[in-house]
Amino acid sequence: MSMSAGWYLRRLSRMGPREVAGRVGDTVRRRRWRSAPPGGPEVIGARFTAVLPPGTLAEVPPDATKRLVAEADRLLDGHAEYFGVPRDDLADPDWCHDPRTGRRAPWGYAFDVPYRDEDAVGDIKQIWELSRHQYLTVLAAAYAVTGDERYAERVAAHLRSWWSANTPLRGVHWTSGIELGIRLLSWVWVRRLLDGWAGAAELFEGNPVARRQIWHHQRWLAAFPSRGSSANNHVIAEAAGQFAASCAFDWFPASARWRAEALRSLERQLRANTFPSGLNRELATEYHGLVLELGLAALAEADAAGVPVPAPVRLVLLRMTDALAAVVDNRLRPPRQGDADDGHGLVVDGAGTDRWGSLLATGEAVFGRLDWWPAVTGTDVRTPLLAALVRPHPAKGAPAVSRPASRPDRFADAGMTILRGPEEIWCRCDGGPHGFLSIAAHAHADALSLEVRHDGVDVLADPGTYCYHGQPQWRRYFRSTLGHNTLELDGADQSLSGGPFLWTRQARTRVLVCDTSGEGVARWGAEHDGYAPSVHRRRVELTAAARELRIVDEVRGRHGPRRAVRLAFHLGPAIAADLTGHRAVLTWTRDGEERSAVLDLPGQLSWRAHRGESDPPLGWYSAGFGRKEPATTLIGTGFADGVEGFTTVLGFRG
Repeated sequence: MSMSAGWYLRRLSRMGPREVAGRVGDTVRRRRWRSAPPGGPEVIGARFTAVLPPGTLAEVPPDATKRLVAEADRLLDGHAEYFGVPRDDLADPDWCHDPRTGRRAPWGYAFDVPYRDEDAVGDIKQIWELSRHQYLTVLAAAYAVTGDERYAERVAAHLRSWWSANTPLRGVHWTSGIELGIRLLSWVWVRRLLDGWAGAAELFEGNPVARRQIWHHQRWLAAFPSRGSSANNHVIAEAAGQFAASCAFDWFPASARWRAEALRSLERQLRANTFPSGLNRELATEYHGLVLELGLAALAEADAAGVPVPAPVRLVLLRMTDALAAVVDNRLRPPRQGDADDGHGLVVDGAGTDRWGSLLATGEAVFGRLDWWPAVTGTDVRTPLLAALVRPHPAKGAPAVSRPASRPDRFADAGMTILRGPEEIWCRCDGGPHGFLSIAAHAHADALSLEVRHDGVDVLADPGTYCYHGQPQWRRYFRSTLGHNTLELDGADQSLSGGPFLWTRQARTRVLVCDTSGEGVARWGAEHDGYAPSVHRRRVELTAAARELRIVDEVRGRHGPRRAVRLAFHLGPAIAADLTGHRAVLTWTRDGEERSAVLDLPGQLSWRAHRGESDPPLGWYSAGFGRKEPATTLIGTGFADGVEGFTTVLGFRG
């Protein structure tokens, strides 16, 4: 997807003077680097001492080891899957090839590569993902737990291949700071996990090519940090990777400066990206996970290197962990909110390892669990590795930190409320900000949307994300108002999109009532101004005894001549729906047991079921980036004129 002149003007309009000045400086620096390429690094001493403490690997649970080795063997055979696209070329990969489109990214000066243009480059996510080298951390972890040198030798061969094919400042892998940051973190862990292998030192500290790559990555990150309206999860990945590398690869005259600058940035940006309640300000759950993973990995490097960490860093990570424990359902699934691109900070586990359970297990090991935390029954490799490096919290003599005495269900700053009922009924209500920073890059037009689950099964589902670049009609749909469980007026989104990662007008939401005191009925209500001068107001009641969720939607204020309404309810992919008139009978199976619910829909609207439609898109669910499957969406159409409210009742049967 190439960007038009109009997009650049809209993007510029969302920047402040300081950001504009910084980007001008970046442009000048890029031109200077083109005409005067930097030389090789000066090395002041290349030794690797950031090893795992003795006995760490013995703490890895056997079933986690089994999953890890199975994944590593699959990688050795050349097989993997990224974003729904199988790959069978990993024995000897082409680092610039996109298997989805068949295109190959062009060579040349990095900042000339039009990486947003799929016609010229291919699917950039497919190309970048392999070069995060997180599959190499999996292979290195398999070597660490088995001692099988085949894994180490494959890692070494692929690193040498990548370093040779991607010389500094040339090609698509030198265009985005988040990619460089995550890749550096992967290299730190590859070196750590290969420490028992005889060839490890020759591959890294004894290898001038490796030293040059590590130096150039850090020099790049120091020169081109994400700025202003782009200082979201990207800048945290950049700071975490820079900090990890400058701790573990403390080999250059600039290492101490890079380390100090990266730590300052990490502290500042972790606080800026996180609400006081602990939820991530992007209001995109997968980025909460990514930032938490990156922060924990950076903390591990600091403690391993003996670098003092400012107290706010640990405090933010602690609050993020407690917030995650609070919002997950009974199956440890967090909300599906905002963008999700399957991005991870550190991967050392095999397929089948639960990401969220792993993060909570690490949180328990590092911070200690609270009594109200949900139980984590799964195992992982990453937790014992990180826990072996991170100092216990709170540190001796540190002031006590206040943590929630009971499970929070309202996060007022983030506008998220979780209603919980009997039989594992879980409902997320969205009354928060549209997104983070002036462009709200990863936000969806989902104000007042609901997400309802029963025993971990999506009943009223957030459809997900599916794609970023290259398929604009699908990007528009999955982030649209119609693509969420909320109300649309006059065929328009509540917030105005200026591009695939840009919102030029953002709906403002206000929570009016929130009562989750547990007296039999939980209530929530909010409104937003995205359809000014009209206001969309929604009230939700969850009645425990009746196992019933009641939703009332109102359009208030001056409507104009006739305001067309579309009210959407997206069902999860496991839900079958039999729609007759204004009633839908929902059925699904969980653990071999048949379950059901009845959805009574507003009679003032005309209802129709949609499933797997493509022109325009409607009736889809994306379980992960690059993947979508048909799911039933119920759409009610009509007009707001003269209607006091639209009432929907979802009742769960016994």
